[in-house]
Amino acid sequence: MIITKTPLRISFTGGGTDLSDYYLEKGGAVVSAGIDKYIYITVNKKFDDRIRVSYSKTEITDEVEELRHELVRECLKLVGIRGGIEITSIADIPSGTGLGSSSAFTVGLLNALHTYNGYNPSSEELAQQACEIEIGILGHPIGKQDQYAAAYGGMNFFRFLQDGTVERSRIYLGDADARRMRQKLVMLYTGMTRSADSILEEQKQNTASQMEALDYMKGLAEEMYRELTGNGFNERFGEALHLGWEKKQSLASGISSGAIREYYGKAIAAGALGGKLLGAGGGGFLLFYCDEDRQAAVEAAVGLPRVNFHISLRGSRVVFFE
Repeated sequence: MIITKTPLRISFTGGGTDLSDYYLEKGGAVVSAGIDKYIYITVNKKFDDRIRVSYSKTEITDEVEELRHELVRECLKLVGIRGGIEITSIADIPSGTGLGSSSAFTVGLLNALHTYNGYNPSSEELAQQACEIEIGILGHPIGKQDQYAAAYGGMNFFRFLQDGTVERSRIYLGDADARRMRQKLVMLYTGMTRSADSILEEQKQNTASQMEALDYMKGLAEEMYRELTGNGFNERFGEALHLGWEKKQSLASGISSGAIREYYGKAIAAGALGGKLLGAGGGGFLLFYCDEDRQAAVEAAVGLPRVNFHISLRGSRVVFFE
């Protein structure tokens, strides 16, 4: 049996510039971090030659092509496993909440299947192959940041180059800055889940008319990287979250909603410096930068449950192999 543990992620600035419609023309940039909320994938040799996959449903098939779970199907085909295997998954956080769960699932499954085949893939290989499956083969209208965040973990500045390659710069925070980040970031769960595909499809279609907004968001990511590596974690982080969120809402109609805008407005009025809705939009988690003495007021004003988190320093890894 093999078990992999793969972090979900928070995207701070630059989301949307990792879509090919933008980065192939101008190059994109994102600051993001893996967090200590995980997807666990188990892979085990089956006693017969069939394939059993258990997630919210259970599938038992004779052929890879018969699988309805498209991510599992394509991962099995990519690594060359045709049968005799059982796959299960468990997640700390539900899917559709803006934390990159689909890509974390794909990266974690690829890691487990490669290990099953006796191969130890690099983080770069896992991220590239997950992008190939989700974007290239299945045609999902998503960007590249989630796969790389899940594969590498930690806090990173990613550049998405015009030739399709990705450059990663690890962001190392000192103990004091890491402590301030833990103390000042507040994540609240809206209770709303959604599929990102429809929002991202509209965003992709709007890219040509939103180049100025995306240029601005890329610039915020570059500025955040310079600030974190030069001056550490400070109020500029919260201001950048706010500026990015204001601009992001213009990219597609489904990114925000009346309820989300109301939650956000209440948080700012109660003392949060800035924040954003995580992921493509439409639901999931709100993230705020807020001084400790205002956090109780913000939580009371918004009225949503808080989910505590820390940065996960490691990306997808095998945690059990027997």
